[in-house]
Amino acid sequence: MRVAVIGGGLAGLAASISLARRGVDVTVIGPKSKDSNSYLAQAGIAFPILEGDSPYSHFIDTIRAGKCLNDEAAVWSVISKAPEAYDFLISLGVTFTGNELEGGHSYPRVFTIKSETGKHIIPVLEKHAKELGVNFVRKFAEEVGIKGEKLAGVFVEGELLKFDAVVIATGGFSGLYRFTAGVQSNLGLLIGDVAMKGVPLRDIEFVQFHPTGFVGRRTYLISEAVRGAGAKLVTGDGERFVNELETRDIVARAIYLKMLEGKGVFLDARGIEDFKERFPYIYSFLRKEGIDPRKDPIPITPVAHYSMGGISVDVFYRTRIRGLYAIGEAACNGFHGANRLASNSLLECVVSGLEVARTILREKPAREVSDAPYGGYELGDIDSLRALMWDHAGIVRDSDSLREGLKKLESIEVDPRLKLLARAVLKCALKREESRGAHYRRDYPRMREEFRRPSFYFENECSL
Repeated sequence: MRVAVIGGGLAGLAASISLARRGVDVTVIGPKSKDSNSYLAQAGIAFPILEGDSPYSHFIDTIRAGKCLNDEAAVWSVISKAPEAYDFLISLGVTFTGNELEGGHSYPRVFTIKSETGKHIIPVLEKHAKELGVNFVRKFAEEVGIKGEKLAGVFVEGELLKFDAVVIATGGFSGLYRFTAGVQSNLGLLIGDVAMKGVPLRDIEFVQFHPTGFVGRRTYLISEAVRGAGAKLVTGDGERFVNELETRDIVARAIYLKMLEGKGVFLDARGIEDFKERFPYIYSFLRKEGIDPRKDPIPITPVAHYSMGGISVDVFYRTRIRGLYAIGEAACNGFHGANRLASNSLLECVVSGLEVARTILREKPAREVSDAPYGGYELGDIDSLRALMWDHAGIVRDSDSLREGLKKLESIEVDPRLKLLARAVLKCALKREESRGAHYRRDYPRMREEFRRPSFYFENECSL
């Protein structure tokens, strides 16, 4: 059995290691693992394993953050496997250095490594994958080869590489927005690609904006753990206007609304005495930008950060096409609901990687077709698309702006798969006439019980 894993972040590497340990021929396709959002992850991984904590408490926190849109079976499936995920990482030699309290959590269960967690975990997993014989193709996976709803393989530089199973682990689509602290190439191309080929998308309107981005020579994230350590959010005149440990949707929206009033917003971390030791990476880039967080308030802005929605999968990470799977941020089975709880993403990456390996080993898919049509698309005007998404499908939305965005979208010359993905976000945001989690409508500012259900985008229509 030959398996392609598209993406070398935490989810992809966890799946690859788990499969290779059982003798499967695994090929990871994509850029270097350092070019993944997993590598950039600062804070850590939520594990409800300490004395005084419990999986049930973590479950409740996740449902609360997700504004009750979560699929409870998916939430239990992930959180119940947290001890297994922790043991998997420890078995590979990962060593955590501390625990942090982050917004939305009722317990300091976020396991970190010097607030540069991804930077320390990803090289360890990549090393083990190579030692197990995993093949790495450091090229761009252009398309998934699908013919008549049957999987053929993956297109790389126009050539179809044939596989029995394909696991999409490419991350989300925060790169579709003008401001993102993630990898700019995270556009969601393969999410749009498989949607164009008949795979439904789920909850695609829910895009999380990290409250505390820093825009300098490039865009950085200032980890939620900094607020957990006592940093305060204030305006230029010193007004504190939000509880810093609320969930990200609430904090990001509060900052955004202050900015609309024309007020600068700052993160005041001057009360954290050991800032340099606790947050060395953040301290380093701020100093390079001329800011000393021990003396200066830090100017911040919300930035697009995480896609709750993605390729629709079940709790075993299967799509509707046999042999095609999706894991991590690229996938959606309702785990995050309307708003991701901080540091649940890396937990989902490990759990989904281990679980999809079990699914593949159980199902033993075999390739049924030997060829597939190839689109060979050009990216096109990405900058215009990013501006449209920021302006019309951003932190605060309303009917007029969403409709205007849909109208403008048709005139943008861009890869049709990205146009489909953008249209899906706009259409599902328009159809969800309520505010829930990361989706906020100023014309419908409250949650409405009739909308407490997932959305699905299929064949150019959004159903709720």
